[in-house]
Amino acid sequence: MSRPELRREADIMQHGKNFLKVNDQVEVITGKDKGRVGKILKIDKKSDRALVERINMIKRHTKARAAGQEGQIIEKEAPIHVSNLMLVCPKCTNTARVANKTLDDGSKVRICKKCSESVEPSKKK
Repeated sequence: MSRPELRREADIMQHGKNFLKVNDQVEVITGKDKGRVGKILKIDKKSDRALVERINMIKRHTKARAAGQEGQIIEKEAPIHVSNLMLVCPKCTNTARVANKTLDDGSKVRICKKCSESVEPSKKK
């Protein structure tokens, strides 16, 4: 039953709007790391997940690769769904929802809905 018009559910599923970007400060709003703050390292737009620094830590057991080398337990970050994250505004230092605004020059910026300030990092020239 593998007809070309039948696609996997993951291909059909609509992905939500994601207002988070790499290097944003975010707070975890639910789950085992609730209340912790970290910086986004990587975003996977297809699965709507983000890798956040020192959040959702897991342990991976690795085998010894070469003779004389020992196996070890590596602690690393696991991706967390973006719906469990909320942006921390750099101006008012609160978690806030984000709005998009088009400026007069045509550029789009993200705006904090609490303090109405831009949450975009200043560009260094």
